[in-house]
Amino acid sequence: VPAKTYDTGAYHEPGPIGILFKIVHAFLYLVQPNSFPQVANCGVQQVRLVFPISAINLPQNVVLTLQAIYYEIGFIVSAALGLLFILLLPLVGLCFCMCRCCDNCGGEMHQRQKKNADCQRSCFATFLFVASLIIRQVVGVLCAYAANQHLTNQVRGAKKLVNSNFKDLKIFLNDTPAQIDYLVSQYNTTKDKALSDLNSKYFDLKGVSNVYLKISIRETKEALENVSVSVEVLQEGTERLHANLTEVKMHLSNTLNDSACTVAQAASTCNIIRNSLNQLNINANFSGLPGVSSQLAKVNDVLKIDLSSLVQKVCFLTVFIVSQYRQSNFFHNIKNVLESVGSNITTFTKALPVQKILADLTISLTQSEAYVQDYFPLVEQYDFYRWLGCLILCCVLVLILIFFYLGLLCGTCGYDKHASPTTRGCISNTGGNFLMAGVGFSFLFSWVLMIVVVLTFVTGGNVEKLVCEPFEDRTLFKVLDTPYLLNQHWKNYLSGLLFKNPSINLTFEKVYSDCKENKGIYTSLHLEHLFNINEFLNVSMYTEDVALKIEHIQINLSKIILLDEIGKENLMNFSSSGIEGIDFAAYLTEINKSVTKVDLLSFANDLEARADQLPKGALENALKGHANNIRMIHNQQVVPLEQAMSTLNQSIRLLKRTSSELMVKVKNVISSVNAAQLLINNNASLVIVQETKKYMDTIVGYFEQYVEWVKESIAMEVAACKPIANVIDTAVDIFLCSYITDSVNAFWFGLGGSSIFLIPAIIFAVKLSKYYRRMDTEDVYDE
Repeated sequence: VPAKTYDTGAYHEPGPIGILFKIVHAFLYLVQPNSFPQVANCGVQQVRLVFPISAINLPQNVVLTLQAIYYEIGFIVSAALGLLFILLLPLVGLCFCMCRCCDNCGGEMHQRQKKNADCQRSCFATFLFVASLIIRQVVGVLCAYAANQHLTNQVRGAKKLVNSNFKDLKIFLNDTPAQIDYLVSQYNTTKDKALSDLNSKYFDLKGVSNVYLKISIRETKEALENVSVSVEVLQEGTERLHANLTEVKMHLSNTLNDSACTVAQAASTCNIIRNSLNQLNINANFSGLPGVSSQLAKVNDVLKIDLSSLVQKVCFLTVFIVSQYRQSNFFHNIKNVLESVGSNITTFTKALPVQKILADLTISLTQSEAYVQDYFPLVEQYDFYRWLGCLILCCVLVLILIFFYLGLLCGTCGYDKHASPTTRGCISNTGGNFLMAGVGFSFLFSWVLMIVVVLTFVTGGNVEKLVCEPFEDRTLFKVLDTPYLLNQHWKNYLSGLLFKNPSINLTFEKVYSDCKENKGIYTSLHLEHLFNINEFLNVSMYTEDVALKIEHIQINLSKIILLDEIGKENLMNFSSSGIEGIDFAAYLTEINKSVTKVDLLSFANDLEARADQLPKGALENALKGHANNIRMIHNQQVVPLEQAMSTLNQSIRLLKRTSSELMVKVKNVISSVNAAQLLINNNASLVIVQETKKYMDTIVGYFEQYVEWVKESIAMEVAACKPIANVIDTAVDIFLCSYITDSVNAFWFGLGGSSIFLIPAIIFAVKLSKYYRRMDTEDVYDE
């Protein structure tokens, strides 16, 4: 079935910020380690996702409320601590301010001299720096800013993913009719195959088909001719090769007798070459092989006799049977059955409301896409406001950190250990003022930051635990599939919604799983409850009448004679043509030999290599010339002889196989013809009826195969609902969980951590400012 490739990849990889998301997930697990609540365990039909306040006093709702509190205990405790922070920190700041105005809580501009003052100052500065560093980098401003920016980036890139989903849904809707039409059109392939068999492959009369002379007389003749020609070619070629090699040996011998070979440098090389001349000789001898002319003459005599009459009679028998079948209207009935099935399939597909449903869905999809396109700029605008608000909160923290860092920088750089508290420099005093400014801003804004943290924590954390995690392990679908949960009268909500029959076992989890595996929507939604294709693809109701008519077929073939005595005698003459008397061993012995005793190319190469060892001169050139002549002899004479030997090898082996089976095959053919003749004379009608039933079964088998293919295609390929699963994954897993929830959770994690670490930073800054600010009075000790 033609299938389209969908563009949407319903998977999101967050990148490096994913490490932060995993840390937040681990923190949420510490806050809420309880497993997802199973509503199905309540066992009460009236359970609802939202409980009415008026029914809160019912024992059932009390139990459910306690279960909800138990599940949410971690969030409740954390939110309570956040609310405590929101309430107490401004109150503490107010009391601290009033206390300092009364010259208490460090407000008195007087510093008592202590021996360990330097050590305390260094410790307070170190602790403040570490607290500020944690606020800025580890769980603080950078994490919050990264999460804020990540959410904005994902929202800006979400339009492409949305368009991809809409594009896939359009492909899904537009290609479904084409897939259905393809399934219907493939019935013509099945019908054409059946009609083709009806016109060409008729009946196998248990051996009549064997009458087509399985013995290949013509192949035997061709093999004998190849043997005769190849032997003649090899005999002439080896004689010519022998003469040429003898001439080459003579010329080489004359060259080696030259006086140049007597020189000390060339004598050993010339002797080696002289000793190898005996290798230049032919190896295979085809002159003594026996001929096959007598066997070839007998086969030719057999071929002159007309052996095609048997085939003509079988063809006549086939034509006669076909004419009898045409008179019995068998072919016409079969064609009617095939046409009826095709008409019913076409009628069935036209009766389905597919086009109307798809048209309505296309209109709804187009309207939804237009709605998203119109409102997406508004979403981006509101996201900009959100980004700006979160950025301002991060800037508030950055401002506090700037005060702390400037206080540390000015206080450390301007501090003079020799100066008394009342004579401290301006830079040191400014550092102390910066620290107190940071403390003041911390009291002013920390509770605002904590309000944002608590709200985003409760919202984002619960979405992660109640939606994202259950969606990932599909527990959420099991809750939605809880009987009587979404409707108190329906056991299965989805089947009640689609089919108005809540007893059908159709669940959200099963539909999502099937679509995730890209199965057909017919299987995923159990559409067989709306229309059952098995009722329209049942071939048995079309073939019953034809099966009854087959029983009454009567055909008389008693006057048909397949093979007379003359034809049998011709076959026996062929079997005694003398092929088995050929001396195959002698042929194979010579064929397995090489043409020459030595490979002429190797000899020529060796000769040329030894010539290079000789001093430059006429002797070297002469030997190289002889080497080239030897190569020419190999290419022009040895190679054609090797090809002729290969042809002879194939023909001899074919004749050897034929001779070993010839008599048995001839007897089998004659036995098959006799058996077929006996069958025609006595039981022709019975056998033809049986073969007709077999043929009918074959036709039905074609149709059943087509039906199974249609069922499998509709179940797995037609309207494969992967885009629907992609839409759900995109909306929940990617948009809600990966884009929004993870970013929001990372934001409150960073912002909340920074707000909490403001408390030790306030304490250390207040303590440290006393060592940097210029005091009004100091302790004076008399000597």
